[in-house]
Amino acid sequence: MGTRILTVEDDERIRTAVRIALEDEGWLVDEADSGETGMELFSRQPADVVLIDIMLPGMDGFELCRSIRRTSDVPIVMVTARDDTHDVVAGLEAGADDYLTKPFAPKELSARIRALLRRVRVTPHDLPVIRLGDLEIAPEQGLVRKDGNELHLTKTEFKLLCELASAPGKVFSRENLLEKVWGYDYFGDGRLVDVHVRRLRTKVEGDPANPRHVVTVRGMGYKLQP
Repeated sequence: MGTRILTVEDDERIRTAVRIALEDEGWLVDEADSGETGMELFSRQPADVVLIDIMLPGMDGFELCRSIRRTSDVPIVMVTARDDTHDVVAGLEAGADDYLTKPFAPKELSARIRALLRRVRVTPHDLPVIRLGDLEIAPEQGLVRKDGNELHLTKTEFKLLCELASAPGKVFSRENLLEKVWGYDYFGDGRLVDVHVRRLRTKVEGDPANPRHVVTVRGMGYKLQP
């Protein structure tokens, strides 16, 4: 089975250009022109990566992203017509792993998808089980437990936590985390890190507003408190 990409875009010209660019990479492409059709296609044939335009008729991109997230941690890229901080953050908060701003070059789209696929297919770390207070991280098993209860993290959240857990107490800059977690060394955005840290805290912290585990080091980045 080849790598399957689902692209949900209501503009036929953009959808066709994206399909051609992805097929040139050797990937299989499913197309949908609405959120409802995209959800139906994904339910019938799960994809390896999903591209979702924010402005869709009917079910918009945010709701489609949330709907997919209820049943899957597939990598999701939100596509927005403008580099608007509200749209970008809202898309990431809905559960997306990354975003792209129109117009984008086919090479950039392909590079983003390849980075996402590499991250999904590689075991985060060859680390033993790590226990920090009420938190237990088992990288090789892909498990995180809090007070003995298993937590559901997306692949990106899990990779982020494992990266921080690779050196408890060490401060990781946003640039370093973008490279290590997203695989981006030249087109990353620090907002990706900040929003995913916030989402991670809602799952691993008893009080996300006053985190004990994933701590901000002002002006430097983040660390996992040992």
